[in-house]
Amino acid sequence: LPGGAFPSTMASRLVPKVNSKQGGSCKEKHVVLLSPVGKIEISGCETGLHEIKLPKMSVLPSGAEPSAACEVCEGAEEMPEPLQQCTAWLRAYFWEPAATGSLPLPAFHHPLLQRDSFTRQVLWTLLNDVKFGEAVSYKQLADLAGNSRAARAVGGAMRSNPIPIIIPCHRVIRSSGDTGSYGGGQLLKEWLLSHEKLQKEK
Repeated sequence: LPGGAFPSTMASRLVPKVNSKQGGSCKEKHVVLLSPVGKIEISGCETGLHEIKLPKMSVLPSGAEPSAACEVCEGAEEMPEPLQQCTAWLRAYFWEPAATGSLPLPAFHHPLLQRDSFTRQVLWTLLNDVKFGEAVSYKQLADLAGNSRAARAVGGAMRSNPIPIIIPCHRVIRSSGDTGSYGGGQLLKEWLLSHEKLQKEK
């Protein structure tokens, strides 16, 4: 990697995902977290987090104050450690965002985050450099990831992000200030951005 772009500790935590459907060692578990923005589906195994699936929202909770409790409503028994860490992190994100800085990030166990690619570099850069309550444009993120002309590729990387919210692709907006598209829908993106803004101002 050029100039050691990724801390080696991060890289060493990434283990190739073995799909259990082929009789491998990866036993996938699923958890559903009831959050202020609806049901968030999380999957992962002992090795790490596979995916976070956001609800598609057509109506938003009023105000950006978390209204619903953030509780695991399915799959709470026998949760592997990465899923426990993920649900704890998300709960903090919605309720006491300042605490997310001191919580361990779950290990990631998704093929996209193991292959050495520009997409992975963009996602790691976003995770490490764009903090709570901040926003960057696609072009700024391309710059940060080391290729200022790759704004379009950054858009592709955001679309393929398997771990939204933790890898905060909602913080990447258009240069015009327009929020741009989002896997969870534009409403959810706007809600997350206003949630962060309000919490940061507190």
